[in-house]
Formats: sequence, C-alpha cells, structure tokens
Amino acid sequence: MKRILALVLTLILLLGLASCAKTQPAAAPSVGSAPVASDTNPQASASVVTIEINYGHGFSPDSPQALAVEEFKSRVEKASDGRIVVNTFPSGSLGSAQEMFESLQMGTQEMALLPTARLSGFDPSLQVFDLPFLFPDKETAYSIFDGEVGQKVLDTLNSTGVRGLSIYEDGFMHFTSNKMIRTLADFSGLKMRSMESPIKMEQFKELGCNPVPIDFGELYNALQQNTVDGQENPLATIVPSKFYEVQDYMLLSYHAYLAQLVLVSNAWFESLDEEAQQIIIDAARSTAAWERDLVAQKDVEYLQAIKDSGTTVFELSEEDRQAFVDATAGVYNVAKNVIDPELIEAVVDACKK
Repeated sequence: MKRILALVLTLILLLGLASCAKTQPAAAPSVGSAPVASDTNPQASASVVTIEINYGHGFSPDSPQALAVEEFKSRVEKASDGRIVVNTFPSGSLGSAQEMFESLQMGTQEMALLPTARLSGFDPSLQVFDLPFLFPDKETAYSIFDGEVGQKVLDTLNSTGVRGLSIYEDGFMHFTSNKMIRTLADFSGLKMRSMESPIKMEQFKELGCNPVPIDFGELYNALQQNTVDGQENPLATIVPSKFYEVQDYMLLSYHAYLAQLVLVSNAWFESLDEEAQQIIIDAARSTAAWERDLVAQKDVEYLQAIKDSGTTVFELSEEDRQAFVDATAGVYNVAKNVIDPELIEAVVDACKK
C-alpha cells in the first residue's frame, strides 16, 4: 500500500513540474543580438548593406565642399536603394591630406576629397592647375575640368593606386595679410604661408615673398601669432576658416585656382560590381556641378562678410594685374622640371581656346 501511495505522489509531482514548464515565459534575447527571420518577424528581412564608404575631407561641416560631400552621400544612397552607405568625416578627422591619400593607396579608406596642391609629392602633374594666372575665368576652368584635358590630368593618378572621379572647386584664390597688400611692391619681404608644393613655393619667391610651409590645420594660429604675415586661399576657405578675423587686408587677385579632387581607392573601387561603380561615378560628377553652383552663390556672401568684419579689401587694376602676371611668368619654366611639358602645353592651349 505504501509503495502504491509513493508512486501516486511521484506522479502528481511530475505532472506539476510539467505544468510549470509550459507556463514559464521565454528567455529575453541578449542585447545586440540580430533578429531571427521568421513568418512572425517581418522586420527581420530588412535589406542588408553590402557596400560601406568612408569618405574623408578637411573642410568644416558648413563649407560648400562639405555640403557637396553630404549631397554625394544622399545621391548614392538613394540611387542604390540603401545598398551603398556613405559615412562622411569632415574637418580632417581621418587625418591630413597626405595621410588620407596614403589610406586610399592602402585601401583602408574608400574615398576622399583632397586639394591638388597638397598632393604634389604623390603626383607632380596635379600641380598643373596651380600655375599662376592660368584660367581667365571659371567657365574656362570648368570646361577643362570636365573635358578631355581634365581627364588626362586625373589619369596621371593611375600609377599611384588612387583614381580620380571628378573635380570640385574652392575657386579663385586671393591674398590676405596683416600688412598692406595692394600692389606688387607691397609683397616684397612678406612671410607668406604656402602649401608644400614646388609650384606654390616658386610663385611666392617670384613675388618677392618668403614662403613658409605650414599645415592648413595650423594656419589660423600662425596668422594670429604673426608666425607668417599672410596667406592665399579662395573665399570659400577664408570665411569658413575665419582667417579674415586675424588679417587686416585682402587683395582680390584671382591669381590662381584651387581645385579639389574626388578620389577613390582604386583596389577597393575595382572590387565593386559595375552597377555600384556607375552609381558612384555618376554621383561624383553630378555633385561637382552642384558644388560649383553653391560656391558661386556663397562667394557673394563671403566677400560681404569679409568687408563687414572691417578687413580692407582691394582689387587689382588691369595694370597691376599685368605686373603680377609678368612677375610670375618664370613659374611656368620651373613647372616644366616637375610636370610633363606636354601636359602643361595641353592645359595652356585649352585655356586659350
């Protein structure tokens, strides 16, 4: 009898445990775990990102160039239906121009927007656009950038492991200084900040200045502390960087043109399917025109902001301009030592047309 009673009690206990197991709530998924695809979880079938682009540059987020990079991002992500995602890194957060170019070469960074004058150590031919008084106007520059000659310049990058897709602009460059700069004679003996470009260094020497290579990120402090007397940059760089705050004079000289290259790591780009490549190329080229229009609009505002700040603004007369042209003519002869003379001739001839 006792044995039967024990069996009954055991059976009751087992039935009770089974009932508890059926009513026990399911364990919560761990934090960060991916959703599991099922008929009851329709969100789990969301599209998967297959291509990710890290796109770096040295411009402040409110500059026309940075805004153009954001426009590129928007166009690429829309055209690819989200299959391509672009992460943007402004203000040199991925390093200097040289460091980003090297990252493109190594394939550790996918894209960058970099100035031609900062890349002379990798490809001397890129300095051809830095020649003084080369472009008579913006329209001429655009026709060259988007034409056969511009592509020829971009193609010189092929041996570096980096590919050029299109050309943005900073625009025409102007001089600023904490000393009077109105005529050629005023430049004699000035310490002027220069990019580390043989063409730029020679330009300042021909003007009678002492060129001082200073990294762009250190330029504001160098001007403020009078390490150098002045610098050259387009309005689209002078105002966002607030250089006019520490400079008393500006000469609207239109003496040189600063171009920006939309660059990709060639090894990475070649690994993409043709559809993805074409989406990126189309966006790079179409946003170049978009960026140039924005620069033109902003330049009007920028010039007024400089004048409103109290900076004295001068413009070159035709006579004074010719004096600058004559003074810097020797730069072209120096350039032929570092740039293919035939490429220089092709660009100069295109400008004359």
